[in-house]
Amino acid sequence: MSIIQVLIILFALFAITRTGRQFQKGAVTRRWLLFWMLFWIVAGVVAALPKTADALARVVGVGRGADVVIYLSLIVIFYLIFRLYVKIEQVESEITRLVRKLAVDEVDKEV
Repeated sequence: MSIIQVLIILFALFAITRTGRQFQKGAVTRRWLLFWMLFWIVAGVVAALPKTADALARVVGVGRGADVVIYLSLIVIFYLIFRLYVKIEQVESEITRLVRKLAVDEVDKEV
């Protein structure tokens, strides 16, 4: 086993424990807990057994296992960026709504 494999496995274990702690604190929903647990388990398995990525690459018609991992990683990253963008837009709308309400309430108090 190479050094990079060991580092990825150790990081996956670290990420799993951190995700569990965040769930216990209530910062992560059950759905995201399951998503991240599955993600890091798969990352650890692929790091420990790189031939699994090669098998997946053959199934989907990609040349190498490393390529399929990169493609899937990009898909996940872009999806998470999209989710963050949507969440930021929601938070901005909520802040705008609350600021307007507070301004109207302040004016009503003065009158």
